[in-house]
Amino acid sequence: MATWTEFEAAAPELAAAGWKLLAAQAAGESDGDGLLATVRGDLAPRIHPVSVGLASGHLYTFVLQSAKLRDLEQDGRFALHSHQDPKAPDEFMLRGRAHRVDGPARAEAASGWSFEVDDTYVLFELGIESAVLGRRAADEWPPRYTTWVG
Repeated sequence: MATWTEFEAAAPELAAAGWKLLAAQAAGESDGDGLLATVRGDLAPRIHPVSVGLASGHLYTFVLQSAKLRDLEQDGRFALHSHQDPKAPDEFMLRGRAHRVDGPARAEAASGWSFEVDDTYVLFELGIESAVLGRRAADEWPPRYTTWVG
């Protein structure tokens, strides 16, 4: 499983294009958002809108008390998908495992986050196992996919 920095070093063009898609609707250079799919045991997958951020080379998301939090704590598997713009329908997806982060790394991530983070938020690092970038024009099908597996 790779950190964002390790993924970026192994596949710099894919990481740059992917971050551009995640950050397309966000507030700043280290902010992004997307749809996070989580699973737990034999329950059906769930999809949640989330904010994501980069801090010290790691990809993070803060999570409130929810089914999403229970999924990440009990199972950890996730898929993160960028939002799509119908006029420029490129897409980016990451798969991996999330793990809880506490201590100084949590404080550092919270200090640069795009919204006020209090003690009710739990920080997770999204460890990257694979990434997929799909590129296409609005009138083109199918997309041209580029894949990275760590």
